[in-house]
Amino acid sequence: MRVPLSWLREYVDLPAAVTGRDVQAKLISAGLEVETVERLGSGLKGPLVVGKVLAIEELTEFKKPIRWCQVDVGDANGTGEPQNLICGARNFAVGDKVVVVLPGAVLPGDFAIAARKTYGKVSEGMICSARELGMGDDHDGIIVLPPEYEPGTDAIELLELVDEVLDIAVTADRGYCLSLRGVARETAIAYGLPLRDPALLDVPGPNDQGHPVEISDYTGCDRFTARTVTGVDPEARSPLWLQRRLQKAGMRPISLAVDIANYVMLEIGQPLHTYDRTLINGAIGVRRATAGEKLTTLDDVERTLDAEDLLITDDNGPIGLAGVMGGEGTEIADAAEPAPLLGEAQGTTEIVIEAAHFDPVTIARTARRHKLSSEASKRFERGVDPQAGPAAAQRAVDLLVLLAGGTADPGVTEVTGPAAPRTVMMRADHPDRVAGVAYGRETVVRRLQEIGCDVYGADELTVSVPSWRPDLSAPNDLAEEVIRLEGYENLPSTLPKPPSGRGLTPRQRLHRRAGRALAGAGYTEAPCYPFTSVQALDQLGLPADDARRSVVTLVNPLSDEEPALRTTLLPGLLAALRRNESRGTHDVALFETGLVFRPVPDAAPVAVRLPVDRRPTEEEIAAVEAALPRQPRRAAVVLAGSREQAGWWGKGRPATWADSIEAARIVAREAGVELTVEADRHEPWHPGRCAALYAEVDGRRQLVGHAGELHPRVVKAMSLPERTAAMEISLDLLGKAGSSPVAPVISNYPVATQDVALVVDASVPAESVEAALRSGAGELLESIRLFDVYTGDQTGAGKKSLAYALRFRAADRTLTVDEASAARDAAVAVAGERTGAVLRGA
Repeated sequence: MRVPLSWLREYVDLPAAVTGRDVQAKLISAGLEVETVERLGSGLKGPLVVGKVLAIEELTEFKKPIRWCQVDVGDANGTGEPQNLICGARNFAVGDKVVVVLPGAVLPGDFAIAARKTYGKVSEGMICSARELGMGDDHDGIIVLPPEYEPGTDAIELLELVDEVLDIAVTADRGYCLSLRGVARETAIAYGLPLRDPALLDVPGPNDQGHPVEISDYTGCDRFTARTVTGVDPEARSPLWLQRRLQKAGMRPISLAVDIANYVMLEIGQPLHTYDRTLINGAIGVRRATAGEKLTTLDDVERTLDAEDLLITDDNGPIGLAGVMGGEGTEIADAAEPAPLLGEAQGTTEIVIEAAHFDPVTIARTARRHKLSSEASKRFERGVDPQAGPAAAQRAVDLLVLLAGGTADPGVTEVTGPAAPRTVMMRADHPDRVAGVAYGRETVVRRLQEIGCDVYGADELTVSVPSWRPDLSAPNDLAEEVIRLEGYENLPSTLPKPPSGRGLTPRQRLHRRAGRALAGAGYTEAPCYPFTSVQALDQLGLPADDARRSVVTLVNPLSDEEPALRTTLLPGLLAALRRNESRGTHDVALFETGLVFRPVPDAAPVAVRLPVDRRPTEEEIAAVEAALPRQPRRAAVVLAGSREQAGWWGKGRPATWADSIEAARIVAREAGVELTVEADRHEPWHPGRCAALYAEVDGRRQLVGHAGELHPRVVKAMSLPERTAAMEISLDLLGKAGSSPVAPVISNYPVATQDVALVVDASVPAESVEAALRSGAGELLESIRLFDVYTGDQTGAGKKSLAYALRFRAADRTLTVDEASAARDAAVAVAGERTGAVLRGA
């Protein structure tokens, strides 16, 4: 929300010395996010005046059209003689009033103006466009002013070029601040000044003479006000002050009726829509759409409607998408060609004004469904004051009468649904207990009254919430208002005193250790959004019956393209890898530790709302957990490109499936678990380069994850680098299987190393051979490492040679050669029995 300080001063009598920066500091202290204060006209220096074009000479000897103009600038040039100016714009004629900057002036951007020779003529200044004056990005032509302004008039004051504009990021719960009315209220409270509420207008009561309105869905629309203005001058255009306020607020002037609707929306916060009454057939209606129904909106797009869409209709069908955008069938007609800055004139003489209140959720879903976010929908989905409609409609009527010469029709239509006043019960000391500060009842009541509440009672307060604050629904909401207005900076800094012995849970500790270990191994953490789509699961090539296809779908997703919660960490990580690859980073190793979501078949349909003023009971916690999906914690990595860079030290090494398996072992070591690795076939991995990861969990062997190289079809579908590898493992299962890591013991006795090369069938996993060697070697075995795999003529067809380094050590003595050899022979014997291995060369 862009708020010009000059406009804000109309509603709050700020001291003259107060600047935009001062207001920014006050509003930030009150909890608003004022991102910037833009100083319009900074560095602007006159003379900048109104000029009348007396003559135009076309210079045709140049590549582009150039005009040599004589412009009357009054006495602004000190001589009273016409000013000679070169201009390339074509949108003005003799007799038009334009904006002229004279030599000695400085335009925004430190652009100094001087007389200079160009195109064979001396140009004594410049005729200005809106962009050159910092009024907007329109550079198609120069500014043409209304004819009533005299030559020589100061254009800096006329066009309100010097001002300050506060840019406020309005959060979802503060929708009332998407208006000057709301921001002015906060400013008045911050400075302790009275507010001139622009919505306090004399509004005539409803009668039977207004345009008929029929509401068939009071859930979607609980209030609809319609007013009519007749005899509107179709040639009337928006005055400069109205256009400048819209421009400063970030909106483009279009036509008088549209500009007035936008102006009132910015002023009061109530979106309006205007209709050509002659194009409305019968009563205006509000109803839900029929699935498949069509509507062409004002952006000339034909839209297929959903059954949940709320429509504005007449007897011919839909005429608008309620709260989002009107239809082109009742659009205000133009009567003249557009003029820069001034907008378009209108051919319509009878205008119906709509000021309605729509359900926020309905509007938000419609805007998102049709990808059609408008200024109106942004306000409705954050909550619009339901009682502001009559005042906003009256304000629009007054402006149309004043600026377009119209006549207010005596008819006033107001259709309302049932509504009960909103009250909240709260103890007077509740804000004190929440903040840990003794505010006292008097302060609490005063602050609540400042935001518009009516407060009754002594120790137990009955608070009637104002209509423009739909976010105030509980005692803690009211406490927050008191605390923010008293100043967050005034809250004392106190450290909590947790009871001893309550640190991180084992699950949390493993989560952190796994992340640190992967980061230490060269992986970069890439937290991803926990959302996914069916398309992403299709790209992974998951079978139709795969458990990962059973997703939890969100009722109100952030994006319709990703409406479900993820069941695997891989889609988000692979998308991050693809983005890095597309931006020139080709050696990528990413990891994430986080939750996945698996639906529970018999889950409760709705979760209970837990209290915040006490610890929930075990029954309440159980009720919440019964409605939630299972949320196992996982760790995953993806990697592509070079794992080790080449350089003067030697050749590099590409990332392979083996690196992904090693990443799993790194995570498992943090849990104190030794993994067993076996070949497997599991999507989305390559069927010949996929490893299943097993661990002993609760006394039985259990699958804990997979690792390997991705299937080529997956790589192609997701536009990934060739030979991309990935790993995903369950941290929860590792936590159950593991034990606290034990620091290694450094022995005082030397190690005895024995190497063995065993020949086995090519189908025998190396993991099985290693397990057999470990079992046969006994307690003296300290470690075992596979350091070579060989296939060739020396091993025979269908065979492979696996070379292992076995390290033996005793804790209490130096091993003899005979002891080490005996342990090796025992290991080889067990390997031969279990896997058919024979010593190479035997």
